[in-house]
Amino acid sequence: MIWVNNWLKAGILLYLSLLFFGSFIAIGIVWTGALDESLPFIDDIKIFLYYFFAGSIGGSLRHLYMFCSHYMKDELNDYREWIMYIFYPIFATGTAIVAVTLIQSGILLIEFVDFKDTPYAQISLAFFVGFGFNRFVNKLNALSKDIFKTNQQQTNNGEPKPKQPEAE
Repeated sequence: MIWVNNWLKAGILLYLSLLFFGSFIAIGIVWTGALDESLPFIDDIKIFLYYFFAGSIGGSLRHLYMFCSHYMKDELNDYREWIMYIFYPIFATGTAIVAVTLIQSGILLIEFVDFKDTPYAQISLAFFVGFGFNRFVNKLNALSKDIFKTNQQQTNNGEPKPKQPEAE
């Protein structure tokens, strides 16, 4: 059974490494326009691909670091926790796009500075969201609770309504 764990660890390390380095290669391919003729729709979604792969680079970098750190400390004993090394970088890619979209929509009251038609700030933010995926999701959860909270002062026949427990 120990050889299975070693193979799983090697597989996860290979996966994270391919995701990290492959995202750089993918950004380079998108940047150079190598796929524009064969896949004409790429030009329409190019900006979102930058955010997607920047989030992938951030998410895979963080989880490569965490995986290696836990491996060196011999803390990779519970294989059920290993699933985060597979899925968190994937979740980080979509979350990076959503984060940039939320900011560009103006809903978060943050503005990007334009830099010669190049979205460096947005790409950087997408990287940071990918890197700190779980922290961003926690902040997003807190923000959504604030935005969608119910008015606790509503009354029913003159008496305050009891507070309902929230689902996490």
